[in-house]
This record gives sequence, C-alpha cells and structure tokens, in this order.
Amino acid sequence: MTCRVLSISTLFPSAARPGFGLFVARQFEALAARGDVELELICPIARPLWPLSLLRAPSLEHFAQPTDKTAAFPVHYVPFNNVPAISTRWNPALIARAVLPLARRLHADRPFDLVDAQFFFPEGPAAARIAEELGLPLSITARGSDVHLWGQDRAARPQILAAAQQAAGMRAVSAALRADMIALGMPSDRIEVHYTGLDHSWFKPVPRGEAREAIAADAGLGISAGGPLFVAVGNLIPLKGQALAIEALLGLPKARLVIAGHGPESAALAMKAAELGVGNRVIFAGSVAPDKLALLLSAADAMVLPSEREGLANAWVEALACGTPIVIPDVGGAREVVCDPSAGRLAARNPAAIAGALAELLAHPPTQAAVAANAARFSWEANAAQIAAHYRRIAAG
Repeated sequence: MTCRVLSISTLFPSAARPGFGLFVARQFEALAARGDVELELICPIARPLWPLSLLRAPSLEHFAQPTDKTAAFPVHYVPFNNVPAISTRWNPALIARAVLPLARRLHADRPFDLVDAQFFFPEGPAAARIAEELGLPLSITARGSDVHLWGQDRAARPQILAAAQQAAGMRAVSAALRADMIALGMPSDRIEVHYTGLDHSWFKPVPRGEAREAIAADAGLGISAGGPLFVAVGNLIPLKGQALAIEALLGLPKARLVIAGHGPESAALAMKAAELGVGNRVIFAGSVAPDKLALLLSAADAMVLPSEREGLANAWVEALACGTPIVIPDVGGAREVVCDPSAGRLAARNPAAIAGALAELLAHPPTQAAVAANAARFSWEANAAQIAAHYRRIAAG
C-alpha cells in the first residue's frame, strides 16, 4: 500500500538556488524511486517585507514557476513574509499561514496519510500546525543545529518541544543527536536514528595521483598538483569553522587548503587568510558540482571541517567514501563516523590541534581503500528504506 506524504522543507534546490538542500533532494529522490511512498513537497521561501524587499528581494525564479514539474515528485515553492533577523520566533506561524491554503487544496484533491517536517525549526512547529488542521499524524526530522541552536532559544524551544510532543514519530541523524533530543525533553520512545545516505556512484575513490592531475587540469578550480592538500567542504558560515582550518595552515608550512562552498563569510575568510600570510595557500573554489567534488576529495590528503555543531554531516561521509580521511571535532555523531583510525582524527576546535591531526595523517596516511570502507554502510537506498518504514508505521497509527 502506498503511503502519501506531505513534506515541508525550507531547504530544497530550485532554479534560483540549485545547490541548496541537495541532501534533502537526494533523500527524497531515493524514496520516490521505491514506489511505496508518494511524496509532495512544499518549500517555503522567506520573502522580506517592504521596504526590506527592495534591498533583499528573493529571486523571482522561485515564484515564476511555483511548482517544479521536472522533479521526481511535485515540489511547490511558497513565499512567506519575513523580517530578517527579527521575525525568527514567528517564522513557524508565518510559514503555516502561507502554506495552509495550498496544503488544504492538495489534501482535498488527494488525501495525505501524514505531514512531515525535514527540520525541527522552523519547519517542525509549522508542520505541527498544518498536521493539526488536516487531522493527520506528524513526523519531524532533527539534523543538528535545528535542535542544538534553536533548542536553546527561549522563543523557539517551547515551540520545538510542543511539536515534539505532538509528533507521532521523529528521526535523528545520529545517536548522539537522539540523546540530545531526549535531554531537551523530547519523548525517547518516538525517536529513531536514521543515518544519512550517500550516492556511491558519485562518491568513490579515484587514485590520488590521478585525481590530482585531473583537478590541476581543471582551470575552473585553479589548483596545482604538488604538495599536501586539504579540503574544507561546507557553507561559509561561522558555525563551520573554516577560519580555524585556515589558521591551522600556520603549523603546516607547505600545505594548501581548498575551501569548497559559498556563504556570507567568504570575504572575511579571504581577509583572514591574507592577514595570516597564507592567502597564496588558500583556494576558494565556491560551490563545486558533485562530480568535481568527488574528484577534489579524492585528490586531498584529508578533509577538515571544524564545525561548532553538527548532527552527522554529509560532507564527512562523502569524504570517507572518496578514500579521504577526515579531521573533525568531537561534535554530534562524530564518534559514530570516526570509529577507526583509518577514518581520520577527532581534534579539538583550535588551530594547533587541527594542525597536529592533519600532520599525523600526512605522516601515517591510511590507504584510500581502508578509508572508503568506513562509508560502505551509508547509502541513499538504505536511508530511503528506513524512512519508508518510519512513514508506514506512523500512517498505520
């Protein structure tokens, strides 16, 4: 029997933001391919109120085609009014108000079995309101900062906990995150651990020498083949800690760091690299397509990501699958991924510790095959099977 699901996610690719929320898209593509879950997704897009809209107008591409008919399942982009940095506490209510009319129409046309939120905040409380209005059970996924950051916010926390109490089932991306959810006050008997997926057809080892020659030949990346090479993959925001990786280069005089990602910290990170005198050893690659990213990861001696918080980062698993060990802090599900020395090192969030861990991997590099074996248990197919079973349990009551 097919389970029909209405999912709410503020992170999802679109014509205006093709690389935004790719992991949600990959997860749902694998789920839709199974045939036992019928998905329909609503992606709320923040639209600043006038006159801020004159300064921070979202791309009209979001709304010129409000429904993406090229995806494997229907995707609807719905604007909601927003005052940046001020209306955060009200965003769940603003999202629910904007989404409810469409949700009601879709449910009336072809009834859903449940409502799903892909993050605990702001989607969780918004989806809770929608589920209540439609008389449907609720599922919520926790990914990391949506619990660690917003769970400590005085305005967001009561909304998150109320949504958790309403939810018939919840998903955490790591056992460590599940424990944090329970400590926050969420019911333990309704929280399952579902590890992230991975596309092994994209992320697989390419012999390091061959990968380095390939990226050196790619003028768009601008990376030479020689010397130690590290990669940091993630959005350029303070949370991800790329500044610490840049400073760690002071203890690794011959090494280079490629920063793959985009975000508001780009200029500040470039300035920091210049101030430290390592600007010529830091390459800002911007957003890198998955096929090139896999090649870049295979070429690197290690992937370093000194995040302040994580649930279980896709970038960790993608690097391992390419045979590249990781250097990460002991946050979130780090110990569930770095559970063998071949996977890399856990390092404190300071430049000296990061440099020491990277130097150790340079001195005693594991084989790419040994590293890649740590990622064998992750796949989008396994992830989709878990989610489909989760949805069926909730729909069955």
